[in-house]
Amino acid sequence: MTTSKSMSGRDWAMLTALSVIWGGSFFFTGIAVKELPPFTIVAARVGLAALALLVGLRIAGVPMPRSLKVWAAFFGMGLMNNMIPFSLIVWGQGHIASGLASILNATTPLFGVLVAHLLTRDEKMTGGRLAGTIVGFAGVALMIGPSALSGLGSHLLAELAVLGAALSYSLAGIFGRRFKAMGIDPIVTATGQISASAVLMIPLALFIDRPWTLPVPGIPTIAAIVAIALVSTALAYIIFFRILASAGATNLMLVTFLIPVSAILLGWLFLGEVLATQHFIGMATIVAGLVLIDGRLYRRFFTPSTRGSLPG
Repeated sequence: MTTSKSMSGRDWAMLTALSVIWGGSFFFTGIAVKELPPFTIVAARVGLAALALLVGLRIAGVPMPRSLKVWAAFFGMGLMNNMIPFSLIVWGQGHIASGLASILNATTPLFGVLVAHLLTRDEKMTGGRLAGTIVGFAGVALMIGPSALSGLGSHLLAELAVLGAALSYSLAGIFGRRFKAMGIDPIVTATGQISASAVLMIPLALFIDRPWTLPVPGIPTIAAIVAIALVSTALAYIIFFRILASAGATNLMLVTFLIPVSAILLGWLFLGEVLATQHFIGMATIVAGLVLIDGRLYRRFFTPSTRGSLPG
């Protein structure tokens, strides 16, 4: 089978919303890192998000699964989708520029196409999907600018760490498909994997950062942590698993192309940042890549019509 899942208008709307939410997380993180170390931020992020989701489920009267098999899957998802990539990116960004890290992280859909082709039966690679993914990646590089590549190769281990995070995200997308087969609602899946991530991350932060020895952070930092936990994590993962259930893993990974677009547009709207020509060229290239991946316009205009043909 060489077909792959197509995206509905609702799926594209959710993907765009997710990119805006995750694009905003860079702003919140930029505030928090001024006063708190990285692992403490990550632990607070997943811990508060897990608490909010668990309280929400309790109020709604929705029970959490008790099956060991399901919780093993939650911990596997938390490991691949949060603990490993968060930790690798945090460490990598301590050695390379954020622009370069963003470009390397945008390889997630490339890994996603390859991993899905190898590990699934219904998300096989097509020429249009591969071409669109490459074009979209080029758009990210164009939008962030060639200056971000100036340090490429100077910190090889850090660059490999961010690439490892991208690979981990793509594997998590494939792994997460099992929750739909298990019949688990996306909000329950989001709660379970975030809770598992908190169990994994909090001891790590306590051991490495020793947060009890740090000065009490200011109100802006606390507000940023709450925002990144409730909006950029709890709400984001509810949308994440809804897209995964309806559109598949490779389509979900396209969000990494849209996150830089959202981050730059948010900076322009709220921080007075300037949009340069390279940003518009990069955004247009990303849109072209997404059109190729979606495939509907290509099929409409370039697929020969069989209407009115006679059997040979």
